[in-house]
Amino acid sequence: MCTMLKVPDHQVAGHQAINGQLGPLIDESGRFYKPLDAEDKFFPKFYGTRLIEASDGSGQQPHLVLEDLTSTYVKPSIMDIKIGSRTWYPQASEDYIKKCFKKDKETSSLYLGFRISGLQIYVGPESGYWKSDKKQIRKLTADEVKLVLRKFVSSNKASESNGELDCAFASTVYGGSTGILAQLLELKSWFEDQTFYHFYSCSVLMFYDKGLVIKGEDPRAAVKLVDFPHVVEGNGIIDHNFLGGLCCFIKFISEILTGPNECITKAPLTN
Repeated sequence: MCTMLKVPDHQVAGHQAINGQLGPLIDESGRFYKPLDAEDKFFPKFYGTRLIEASDGSGQQPHLVLEDLTSTYVKPSIMDIKIGSRTWYPQASEDYIKKCFKKDKETSSLYLGFRISGLQIYVGPESGYWKSDKKQIRKLTADEVKLVLRKFVSSNKASESNGELDCAFASTVYGGSTGILAQLLELKSWFEDQTFYHFYSCSVLMFYDKGLVIKGEDPRAAVKLVDFPHVVEGNGIIDHNFLGGLCCFIKFISEILTGPNECITKAPLTN
């Protein structure tokens, strides 16, 4: 059965689906269809919603069903980077704003426009995975953030090399036409044009299969947007909060590629 779609009768702001423009549509059952502006490649696949038992034992709760992004990766190294110097949304309560501002101020969010929220790195068959401590990761300075980004693509443990990180996989993971940097630049290009949405407290998830890169194979490096609790209408305005933080993060990645062999004498996080 074909669903009949039409332009919303009572839309008063934002992009409108008239005169050949991309905009929202509605159907006769009361469903609202919001376009992703053709860049859904940066989003996990959405499989709808389901009512399932909650992990906290509170009974059945509605859940979004999204793609498990690393389900086909054997030895994934993963980093979650929260983008934006401001992580609260415009309609937030005063208490929520104070809570977010405190965290933004105590981390690198306020002065860098992003912060590392968490990461895991595959070390090897004997050591398995190394995961960051949440309290420790929040206290990183700008220089320590750079070191963590180097650690993410290094083959050696800093503790085994007098604190020096070799960045052995930087060119393979961060560089190249399909690497992390190329994908981040493509995402940046989208944010320079899109005015449909503003993404507050949203993260860039970057990951690759370290098991593959150790064997000299394609690491399947990928960038995705995750965590969408506070996405609001853009109303025709560029999301400068997200774009500014993304540009700073891109700069940090670019610097690693232009100088991967710089001597690193102190590691911010222990293995």
